[in-house]
Amino acid sequence: MILVIIAVLFLPSGCGGGEKDGPERLDIWIHSAQPDERETLLAQVDRFNESQKEIEARATVIPEGSYNGQVQASAVAGDLPDLLEFDGPYMYNYAWQGMLLAIGDRLPGSVTRALLPTLIEQGTYNDTFYSVGNYDSGLGLYADRGKLEKAGVRVPEGPAGAWTIAEFNSALAALAEQDADGKVLDLKLNYGNEYFTYAYSPVLVSAGGDLIDRSDYQSADGVLNGPESVQAMKQVQGWFEKGYVDQNLDDAAFTGGRVALSWVGHWEYGRYSKALGEELVILPLPDFGNGTRTGQGSWNWGITRFAEKPENAVRFLEFILQPGEVLAMVEANGAVPGTRTAIEQSRRYKEDGPLRLFAVQLMEGYSVPRPRTPAYPIISSAFAEAFHDIRNGGDVQTVLDEAVRIIDQDIQTNNGYPPQERKKEQADHHHL
Repeated sequence: MILVIIAVLFLPSGCGGGEKDGPERLDIWIHSAQPDERETLLAQVDRFNESQKEIEARATVIPEGSYNGQVQASAVAGDLPDLLEFDGPYMYNYAWQGMLLAIGDRLPGSVTRALLPTLIEQGTYNDTFYSVGNYDSGLGLYADRGKLEKAGVRVPEGPAGAWTIAEFNSALAALAEQDADGKVLDLKLNYGNEYFTYAYSPVLVSAGGDLIDRSDYQSADGVLNGPESVQAMKQVQGWFEKGYVDQNLDDAAFTGGRVALSWVGHWEYGRYSKALGEELVILPLPDFGNGTRTGQGSWNWGITRFAEKPENAVRFLEFILQPGEVLAMVEANGAVPGTRTAIEQSRRYKEDGPLRLFAVQLMEGYSVPRPRTPAYPIISSAFAEAFHDIRNGGDVQTVLDEAVRIIDQDIQTNNGYPPQERKKEQADHHHL
């Protein structure tokens, strides 16, 4: 099987991985990411190698677009690395397939206790802790303070002060009256499909619905297409019908001043703050009835069942979870630091930092993990297609019924995704 990769090897001077008495090799796969993030991670590999002489980490950079496909192909070929970076939602499928070792008993308690609760939640499947990240994510409404004030719109403070959905709709109407074309909201329609699940499934939860019944992950019926979810998505559809949403094909709706509000995550802060300066304000998403909610999760790490010495992978994870290394990464990618210590040391996320809202949402229980099931790729695809149809005027109940049919059919085809016993025997099942 041919594997197309971009390889980057970090070897500290004087290290000969092939020598009998040399350091033990630790193979790591990482995604290509944005340049600053990729360069930071590679620099961390280099610093890890310089920090000790027993282990030599070697990083292979794989294009993000083909990452999951290459992981799956290599798993079949028995050729996965020791340590694997992957986007959070894929973990459940990898764990179900038996690709990963449990890490709960391997990581020191001091390390796991320092993690954000959302990272523990994201990294757990079937009550077993499989993956860990050194940063997390979050959503908010970026707003132009001047436009809000001109329209007489209240500026919410903190998650508890979020606009109700009625207030949000009134705010859109008031802002539209002050806007030449009436388009005042950016929903990042220029982004890819998985983003729509990340960004808009919290709307369902805020309304009392969800993507799937999380009690057993066996069906989406009555949940994704239930009255709460239907009503929530009708609210979203109404924003399109009333002409409030900018299509944002150039990704400049907010930075160019065309809209007053942008519904997006922490990663836009740098660009937005540069464009608006002190007029930029970050608000929680609207409350659809059960409190404001935000997405969570990002790229994280798992030890594969092919690792000959998992303890070496643990050494690397301990290294990158140190506060200084966490801060180095989030300085590069703008994400929420993955530990409370790093948050309080972060200039952006500390108590009086400009991005404090994103940290508070994760620490105080306002976030929604994507469904922890191997069916997530199908769930995400079905919801993204439903979102597309709803924004284009499709009947909300009909569209969500079809999404439920697709999801439930996949679950039934896979017999409810029962544990794969043969592969489970090959994995270590330590629990957190």
